[in-house]
Amino acid sequence: MNRSTFSVLFYVNKGKVKNGIVPVMGRITINGTQSQFSCKRSIPLTMWDVKGNCAKGRSREALDLNRDLDNIKAQIIKHYQHLSDRVSFVTAEMVRNAYQGFGSEYETLLGAFDKDLANLKRRVGKDRAMGTYKLQLRSRNYVANFLQMCHRRSDISMQELTPDFIKEFAVYLSNDRGLASSTIWLSCMHLKGVVGRAHDNGKIQRNVFAQFHISPKCKERTYLTEEELRTVMTHEFEDANLAFIRDLFVFMNFTALSFVDLKELTTDNIVEIEGDKWIVGKRHKTDVPYQVKLLDVPLQIIERYRTFLKENPKSVFGEVNYWSVCKKLKTVMKECGIDKPISAHCARHGFATMALTNGMPIESVCRVLGHTNIVTTQIYAKITTKKLDNDLTMLANKLNASFSNIKTV
Repeated sequence: MNRSTFSVLFYVNKGKVKNGIVPVMGRITINGTQSQFSCKRSIPLTMWDVKGNCAKGRSREALDLNRDLDNIKAQIIKHYQHLSDRVSFVTAEMVRNAYQGFGSEYETLLGAFDKDLANLKRRVGKDRAMGTYKLQLRSRNYVANFLQMCHRRSDISMQELTPDFIKEFAVYLSNDRGLASSTIWLSCMHLKGVVGRAHDNGKIQRNVFAQFHISPKCKERTYLTEEELRTVMTHEFEDANLAFIRDLFVFMNFTALSFVDLKELTTDNIVEIEGDKWIVGKRHKTDVPYQVKLLDVPLQIIERYRTFLKENPKSVFGEVNYWSVCKKLKTVMKECGIDKPISAHCARHGFATMALTNGMPIESVCRVLGHTNIVTTQIYAKITTKKLDNDLTMLANKLNASFSNIKTV
């Protein structure tokens, strides 16, 4: 292990001499790195001892200055020792910043993570969900485990980070933790975000992860075909609870509601427009307005459960839990003979697919889904064989009409 070199030197800035008075400066040197600072003191140039790095003589002015310089040096040594106990890589600039009382908020990576998490937690229930906080906390713990396992460290200085750090972190998540590509992508983006914000706030000189890019490699979206959905709708369940879960899933397939929007759906959201029933509201996730016309199937489902909601008559489906619904939904699919990994969220994929297959413009689908960007809708949307066949047939008919009088030679 290399021995750390550390020294504090005082000198006068002869370039700023004024009426024979010069400012006293300090220089910290650590392992070849240097950082200068002002001691906020001045002295006649003739009183300065260049070799001794202090004031000459026994005058009151010389004794006061030398005492102040000793105090400054003692404080710098104290900050250096404190930083050395916390991180293994200490620079002269870090020590100077600590002495001057700034730049210490983002000295370490996990410290930056914790500050971000504290800010995020204060927003939970306002414009952020608890699930978002838990996901970032999980990423923070992955970084802590990576530091412990691969670097034998409890934390790391921001100054030590290199572009390879985040790459090695991604490899660790894949090989050692065996995580899915989407989880790896999210954790790396959380890490990149923390370092990026530290740089934007002037806490570190450069963003070492600025050029890092990793693909989320999104999984193929699962959904039920119209034939499969028809099978689920017409299946008779002996268990009324499974029938209820089936009805919730079918309702989401015909309305494109996310589960949280379904859970929060009340009779106040159902309005009549020109003689038809519509669901009008704002997406829980993005606060984007959405509206969807209630067709016969979802209207029948609403009527089916209207009499059961005595405790909260305004709620359309009462208190439902996402994970419980998804767990029972697997049983529903198995009983219907459908071998697909279906979750409640797959209903939105199903709606987008049915809508596009039957000729609904993607801009309208985007509005119904409540997306802020049509690119998101394109991810949800499946180009099915039926849609492709219809589109190509339509194109073929138009081209045949245009070129019918032309014969190839």
